[in-house]
Amino acid sequence: MDDFNHIDMMARGGAISLFMLWSWILLRDHGQSLAARLAVQMNAAICCYLLVTTGWYREPSLVGLFLALGAGATPGLFWLFTRAWFSDEDKVKPGAVFLVILSVINTGVTQMTSAEDGAINMVSGVLFRIAMLAFAAAAFWEVWRSREGDLVEPRRKMRPRLIAVVGFYVIVIAFTEVATHNGLADRVMIRIVGSTIILVVLAFCAALFQMRQADLFGPSLPVQRSAAAKTHADDGLSEKLLAHMAREMAHRDETMSIAKLAQQLGEQEYRLRRTINQQLGHRNFTSFLNGYRLAEVKAALSDPAQKDVPIITIALDAGFGSLGPFNRAFREAEGMTPSAYRAQKAG
Repeated sequence: MDDFNHIDMMARGGAISLFMLWSWILLRDHGQSLAARLAVQMNAAICCYLLVTTGWYREPSLVGLFLALGAGATPGLFWLFTRAWFSDEDKVKPGAVFLVILSVINTGVTQMTSAEDGAINMVSGVLFRIAMLAFAAAAFWEVWRSREGDLVEPRRKMRPRLIAVVGFYVIVIAFTEVATHNGLADRVMIRIVGSTIILVVLAFCAALFQMRQADLFGPSLPVQRSAAAKTHADDGLSEKLLAHMAREMAHRDETMSIAKLAQQLGEQEYRLRRTINQQLGHRNFTSFLNGYRLAEVKAALSDPAQKDVPIITIALDAGFGSLGPFNRAFREAEGMTPSAYRAQKAG
């Protein structure tokens, strides 16, 4: 075995070991978190990719097919992970799961056909690369679009770095796969790309291990605090914020942003972020606003005097921009539709 093979195998072994350690820590400390469970599945899929691209098996086998299917799920799982972690989702939508399953099935078609199969192999190969780039693009959009409302500062700072590093690797892997598939590059190129993943793993693990446990995969729930529990760092901002929200009903402004609210309060944006996150217990600004909006909606739906007011009118008055986001937020919070809630309260 030459020097490259030694270095390559050590790098892959080190990366797999780190993924296993990271996964064990996630399951031990955050096993109830959807984002943590998806991260573990994504880690396993990346390990499959690291094993598949070593080229240790030459003939088709069930083990090779299993590893290839796992590797093929990586882009989709990365997309689901970014949705769960960066947007604090606690449920995976069936449609999203269906798309990932379709990509895995297509990976199976690619693996069970060869160049001699003509159009089938060619089409499945093209679809595989399109799916990889599409999932990556969707994940990057998810990371970017929710950055403004992210109240967890270490996670917010990680967003552009994650996009830059993972985006670079996705593009490199995609072009390497295409070049190899078309005979423009040797399979050694895939091994070189795969072995350098350990550098990304080391950097990503170091960044995550520096984060507080509560920041990593903590709940997005209001923190119940007494006056005695108020810290000096709070400096009364939380009371000022809560009084402003109650008095001005700032949540009714559908264009409300963290910057706009900070300007209304005459406070620095970073202090407001820290207060809503660390003192009030919210991980993103939308959940903070939606708490007020949903409380107003539920009060209106329970009020006999408003029984004839359309639900959409109530939702828009409370600050929701449209019916779709309102219905999703209400179902996630109450486990039922607004109409069912109103009927239940009408008794």
